[in-house]
Amino acid sequence: MRGKDWFLALCVVVIWGVNFVVIKVGVAEIPPLMLGALRFLLVVFPAAFFVPRPKIPFRLLFLYGLTISFGQFAFLFCAIKVGMPAGLASLVLQAQAFFTLLLCAIFMQEPLRLRHFCGMLIAALGIILIARGGLSTQSLGHLSLLGFILTLLAALCWATGNMLNKIIAREVPGSSPLGLVVWSAFLPMLAFCAASVLLEGQQQIASAILHFSWRSFFSVIYLSGASSLLGYSVWSSLMARYETWRVAPLSLLVPVVGLIAAWLLLDEKLAWIQILGALLVMLGLMVNLFLPAVRQWMHNRRAVQ
Repeated sequence: MRGKDWFLALCVVVIWGVNFVVIKVGVAEIPPLMLGALRFLLVVFPAAFFVPRPKIPFRLLFLYGLTISFGQFAFLFCAIKVGMPAGLASLVLQAQAFFTLLLCAIFMQEPLRLRHFCGMLIAALGIILIARGGLSTQSLGHLSLLGFILTLLAALCWATGNMLNKIIAREVPGSSPLGLVVWSAFLPMLAFCAASVLLEGQQQIASAILHFSWRSFFSVIYLSGASSLLGYSVWSSLMARYETWRVAPLSLLVPVVGLIAAWLLLDEKLAWIQILGALLVMLGLMVNLFLPAVRQWMHNRRAVQ
């Protein structure tokens, strides 16, 4: 990639890594479902007036918005609200990579190879160690198990959205990534509004509005503008212009940034067993992504010799 595009890719990685700290700050003052409603309200408006609606069937827009936007962030925001550490959330959410492989194998008949199973087993062991460490660390509290489960559900919703994205790319080639982000946000905006009124209640909503601080304002602007509109648009553009192997592995840096940001800004500390689990998750992701490239490099080297 060109130097400018490397810089843009790394900016997105940092934005998405810090995103988890911003969520932690946001749900401390705004009910999580209300925060989701505000996020997607600003994703839709005013962008919908300037971004043309992509020629994507309504059913796919509906399912995409229901999963990758509403489902993922409803579970993630609630997970962090009930005690899931921001840094660990950024790591556990990467389970979406393996959920995506499984869903595409089941519903799209994409083959699973040995490296996929090896990577999933290594990462699954890491996730078990992270959960075990959370349950044995008093500072994370009793609700850490609930937060952990909710984060895995968020990863499953993200993976379902990934599969739908592949279906959209196959049925509507050349569709605008920004148009997909903006127009698929209508459903989660309405769903978050309804869920917030029904589950959080008018009293909590009114209290959050009355006590709306600069931290609340920054959280909403960051989540909608930087993380959603800017982040997804730049990333989709890079994925469209370069080979997948050049861009996709950079997403492995997101949990690294997330863990460092949570440590520096929120003073979140990990037990040694969680550190080991984090390393195993990263190893599992790298086995899945880099093993073919390593084999090809070794094959080319032997051929030259």
